[in-house]
Amino acid sequence: MFGAGVLLAAGRLVASAEVSAPRTVAARQRFFGAEAVDAETGVVRADRVVLSWVGCTTYAMAIGGSVFLLDAWVPRLTSTGYVPATPQDLADLAPEAIFIGHGHFDHAGDAGRIAQASGAVVYGTADHGVSIRAQVSDPGFRTVALGDANSRPGERHDFTVGGVEVTAVRHVHSAPTAPERPGGSSPFFPLPELCALVQHPPTLAGVLQSVPRLNDPEGGSLLYQFRVPGFSLVWHDSTGPLTEKAPEVFDVFASLPPTDLQIGAVQGFNQITNGLRDPRRYLEAISPSLFVPTHHDNWLPGITAGAANYDPPLLDELARIPAPSRPELRALHDPADYIRPDRLTFHL
Repeated sequence: MFGAGVLLAAGRLVASAEVSAPRTVAARQRFFGAEAVDAETGVVRADRVVLSWVGCTTYAMAIGGSVFLLDAWVPRLTSTGYVPATPQDLADLAPEAIFIGHGHFDHAGDAGRIAQASGAVVYGTADHGVSIRAQVSDPGFRTVALGDANSRPGERHDFTVGGVEVTAVRHVHSAPTAPERPGGSSPFFPLPELCALVQHPPTLAGVLQSVPRLNDPEGGSLLYQFRVPGFSLVWHDSTGPLTEKAPEVFDVFASLPPTDLQIGAVQGFNQITNGLRDPRRYLEAISPSLFVPTHHDNWLPGITAGAANYDPPLLDELARIPAPSRPELRALHDPADYIRPDRLTFHL
């Protein structure tokens, strides 16, 4: 971890060249489990897929022997320490790549500093790359553009990172639409919870690091599928009303190779009028064996609520999917399931 003095004095994370092998080994063992990481070299096992939840939709992932970040933001705008991690912890993982779902602060707000410190390549739209490179004064990292502002929903990009096959699909950000009737899903929005704000009050450093990112644009939304022999997973950090805005994208989702695990955002603007209909529609198209909801925790105390509040409406929504194609649900709850690699470890 780094202290506030380092941040205020240097305005940066510890650069990758300054990170010792023991520091990287320790970080990887914490996020992926000691049994999945070589104690001498820090190399992660290629015969396992391991993910650790870092709040909101950010995950550290070990897959195919590579270390990736899915989104790059540690929640700390209205609370500090509720998620037991820091941007420096994520930089210490020495990720090979950072994949951005969309550019809002709660998804990409730390991407520039982490990429600068670790040397990670940042994948996202061209618009994401512009915003993320602007987060640091002298960006010494590479960005890979997966489409731009003119990309249409359903546009697909296929590429390989390390030994992992990746497909990125342009979709749409969450947005409110008129209630779907008859037989629509029930509106849902939990009352904000303040306990985390009281127990983990914000710090000046956390506010100063987060506030400049509040106006970062969405820059387009991307869903990713990652594939290694014997396992595939889909991750998306927003879930949009494709039903009204781009129904053709469901066919693109359905054309992807079979998915073992889907980690998908369930909190969104459309829950106010259409409940959790949009997450269900994504599940029906992708048809995973296992579903892990995300973007459902108390990532912004005072406005958001804990993940457990989403269990009842999510179970009701999943019940609408016919049993033969209904995925198994593995609900992660905050704060107990933050940085819990045992919750998402898969043996190949």
